[in-house]
Amino acid sequence: MKRQLTCFLLVAVLFASAQTSCPVNNHTFRDSEMFSYKIYYNWGAIWMAAGEASFSAVKTELNGQPVYHFIGLGSTYEKYNWFYKVNDRYESYADTLTLKPLRFKRDAREGGNYTYDDYVFNHRKKKVYTASKRNSNPTMLDSLSITSCTNDVLTAIYFVRCIDFSSYKIKDTIPVTFVLDGEVFPSYVRYLGTEVIHSELLGDVRCIKFRPKLIAGTLFKGGEGMTVWVTDDQNRMPVYVETPIIVGTIKVQLLNYSGLRNKLDCLVQKKAAPSK
Repeated sequence: MKRQLTCFLLVAVLFASAQTSCPVNNHTFRDSEMFSYKIYYNWGAIWMAAGEASFSAVKTELNGQPVYHFIGLGSTYEKYNWFYKVNDRYESYADTLTLKPLRFKRDAREGGNYTYDDYVFNHRKKKVYTASKRNSNPTMLDSLSITSCTNDVLTAIYFVRCIDFSSYKIKDTIPVTFVLDGEVFPSYVRYLGTEVIHSELLGDVRCIKFRPKLIAGTLFKGGEGMTVWVTDDQNRMPVYVETPIIVGTIKVQLLNYSGLRNKLDCLVQKKAAPSK
């Protein structure tokens, strides 16, 4: 269930060609933005509210440099811990102008497994230095070669939100490369146009729809099974995610938000009934 909480988080989240150009014009988010989500799991005919996730962005400093500190949290409700307990924390520090990652941390407990990662990016040398621990095994140190456009899974989410989708045609793919589990994954997001969906929080919302290419793992099948809807306005706020998993289906619904940079300009007003 972890990568489902990160999924979005991948939004991730998780985006088969390499990025060769990755300029970012951030007119999308600002310091103090926060989103929270409820995660539902379906097995058979029943949808269960299984947990919650949240994402936040704040400005701070890292080694004297102004950065965005992105935080992604995910956990299951206590009543479902007997089935599959999840308690995840993802953090990323990124340059405020380029959104290039400088440091990434993951502290994840899922089921009976523990995962810890600490990645330090050196874009001048095109290297990322990794320290990783799995369960009770010793911490492993390594380094990976990266391109100038390599993200971690959190900065990949914010990078995708800043994409100008109006520059693409329906079914176009947009390259996204990221580091996860000690590997560099070249991937993409497939643009699927716009669609009006219903949100329990917002009502009818005009959204941009896309599918990230997922990396096959213990939860997800590889491919374009996940579908993501973000607001079709300057905020690109993720509203809804749905994805099949190895057993069942997961959906992620917006629960609350604060600190938007721009006016929420995507709500569809229902037409008033004609007077008799």
